Amino acid sequence: MNKPVVADGNVQKTVFTVLFAISAGHFLNDLMQSVVSASYPLLKENYRLSFTQIGIITLVFQLTASIFQPFVGSYTDKNPKPYAFVMAMCFSMAGILLLSNAHGFVAILLAAAMIGVGSSIFHPEASKVAFLASGGRRGLAQSIFQLGGNGGSAMGPLLIAVIVIPFGQGYIAWFSIAALLAIVLLYRVGIWYSAFLQQYAMAERKRSREEPYKQSKVGITLTILLVLIFSKYVYTTSISSYLTFFLMDRFHIDARQSQFYLFLFLGASALGTLLGGPVGDRFGRKVVIWFSILGVAPFTLLLPYVSLFWTGILITFIGLILASAFSAILVYAQELVPGKVGMISGLFFGFAFGIAGVASALLGKLADSTSIVYVYHLCAYLPLIGLVTVFLPKRTPAR
Repeated sequence: MNKPVVADGNVQKTVFTVLFAISAGHFLNDLMQSVVSASYPLLKENYRLSFTQIGIITLVFQLTASIFQPFVGSYTDKNPKPYAFVMAMCFSMAGILLLSNAHGFVAILLAAAMIGVGSSIFHPEASKVAFLASGGRRGLAQSIFQLGGNGGSAMGPLLIAVIVIPFGQGYIAWFSIAALLAIVLLYRVGIWYSAFLQQYAMAERKRSREEPYKQSKVGITLTILLVLIFSKYVYTTSISSYLTFFLMDRFHIDARQSQFYLFLFLGASALGTLLGGPVGDRFGRKVVIWFSILGVAPFTLLLPYVSLFWTGILITFIGLILASAFSAILVYAQELVPGKVGMISGLFFGFAFGIAGVASALLGKLADSTSIVYVYHLCAYLPLIGLVTVFLPKRTPAR
């Protein structure tokens, strides 16, 4: 890793070696996360789980991945832990190994919780490292970081379809190799981060050059941003948790075929994430948020009515457009509250995971009482919540 060259608490140039390393760590982390949801068809069949139980598994995973994140971020803002990533991967590896050997619903819940805890430790510090290594190109840095996560999420279903579904639940253990690779890689990132901290105390990091907002305005703006996260992640959860079941029910395809369509969505999401940050740096975060949240509505409204072929086309566009928002929203919030990058990162990642978990449980319950097709008709209207973007104040792109 390149040694940090820092002025006023910020690196002078974008440190791409660190950004790509932390993105690769994010890839491996979210690859392990995706194993939980990608394994749902297999687990549902093996243990005769209901949609409600599937939703509860997601709820447990998302809550453990969310509740601790703001606290982890706030704590590490004051007490940085350069090697927290390594501990995070140890939790995730333990969860993967337990999931591969789980023989009942309770054990599956425990495994999901352990993977969730690993995620809650990883994300705030990793996002902070991306911010610190950005060299001022914060949207680009967050996009590179998010690209890794979305790429890992997209790869998980494919690997599950190839490695696990044909051979059985025990083969989930192979994903522990991802944790071992991440431990080695993130230890190297920790060395760079530690060098940064040794040269310049975190308390002396550069404050934003922009005039701070009034506290009341900050609170209102953060609330609007969280409402947008709600819209984005509840809809995203309807895809990531239940798309395979929707396709199997409506088009009568098998689990392996349905995983391909989930890969289309998640792969497009990875590309959308990469594009959203740099566009936000150039044209402003608000422009990206408008396009991403509200612009996807025509596609979501059409999705429940089209053929299997057009379903593949639409979910590709939905993933591409919808994913571009998160980097813009996160950087918008980080710049709004300077000096609390870890806390803001933890709050937004945590809220995103938490609301996704609650939504998954409720959508599962709704699918049991109505139908999975009805769930998709209902969720199609969620992107219209993006209209609240009109209330966001315009901010100048970071230079």
